Amino acid sequence: MSRRPIFLNDLGIVCALGAGATAVREALFRDDAPSGVAMNDALVPGHRLALGAVTDELPSLTHHPVQLHGRNNALLRAAYLQIEDQVQQAIARYGPGRVAIVIGTSTSGIGEAEQATKHWHRHGQWPADFHYVQQEIGAPSRFLAAESGARGPAWTISTACSSSAKAMASAARLLRTGLVDAVITGGADSLCQFTVRGFMSLESVSVERCNPFSAHRHGINIGEGAALFLMTRESGPVRLAGWGESADAHHISAPEPQGIGAIDAIGQALARAKLSPAQIDYVNLHGTATPQNDAMESRAVASALGSDVPVSSTKPLTGHTLGAAGAVEAGLCWLAMADNPAHRLPPHWWDGAVDAALPPLAFVAPGDRAERPLRHVLSQSFAFGGSNAVLVFGAG
Repeated sequence: MSRRPIFLNDLGIVCALGAGATAVREALFRDDAPSGVAMNDALVPGHRLALGAVTDELPSLTHHPVQLHGRNNALLRAAYLQIEDQVQQAIARYGPGRVAIVIGTSTSGIGEAEQATKHWHRHGQWPADFHYVQQEIGAPSRFLAAESGARGPAWTISTACSSSAKAMASAARLLRTGLVDAVITGGADSLCQFTVRGFMSLESVSVERCNPFSAHRHGINIGEGAALFLMTRESGPVRLAGWGESADAHHISAPEPQGIGAIDAIGQALARAKLSPAQIDYVNLHGTATPQNDAMESRAVASALGSDVPVSSTKPLTGHTLGAAGAVEAGLCWLAMADNPAHRLPPHWWDGAVDAALPPLAFVAPGDRAERPLRHVLSQSFAFGGSNAVLVFGAG
């Protein structure tokens, strides 16, 4: 098994902050006002909610069969086209059978199934542009195989909000085996009524922009997006230095309150990266702004990493992109580490109302900068069912 470093050579990203590294970087580091998440009354009629919707025009999928149509795959294509040249160079260099695909998602084509079901109830037949396999969880990896021409192993991981972080860890293990030389990895999720109404039924949705770790926090903003990396053993701007995964087996939706599983995943990631907690320069928090998740995460971070490391939740900007969250937030970390000469840190947008019941953390204020280029960054994803995934990135 190869122990050579693993690099994230190129990033393609689309989310509520914009499409492409330049647009997302500019919006991410704004210090005058938060962007991205905005009020939306179109998705769920009768409910005006703050959502992280992608407003950029998405590319056409008409060159693919109907089975591969859908917003989730359009988001993936928007991200893929940003790294297409590099992927095609990898395919030419290594051969299509040596380029794999590992993707995370939770919605896949559920949105298309929703619209098709409404059509069936109105007209008694399915619409011509719908095929039931659009909603199959494996659709994203099949789509990227068709879009890219990669013919290596291809699979999709669906573990709720940890999906794409776990996909990136899975991709790294695949590279370590030596079975492939490059992996297209990341994740995508698209807005649909199923997820928004589902979280509404749990009383976990905030009508306004979410307020992570505040004493006034009361729920999440659902978002959508896609982020893809070309992962290889060839030198690049950012390394995937370590990863850790654990399972709480505590509750179907609530995290283990003391963060035992989260602490375990953080410890695994640090050990794999051969780093001490003091060597982490910044932490991208899961930070959903729900009462239980933020309480658990603050305890886990304080216990495993201490209270002095700069931290922020970027979900007030992107919304919670669910199965894409691990990859989208890995993308934001990548942007903070690559081509960031001012050493800007992703800000933590909130009302500043400290929750006295939580351990104190060093939240990044808008405009804050690191004293030097970021060397090691940690990103956390904690999902329903206690599925925990932590990634550590190192400067290339």
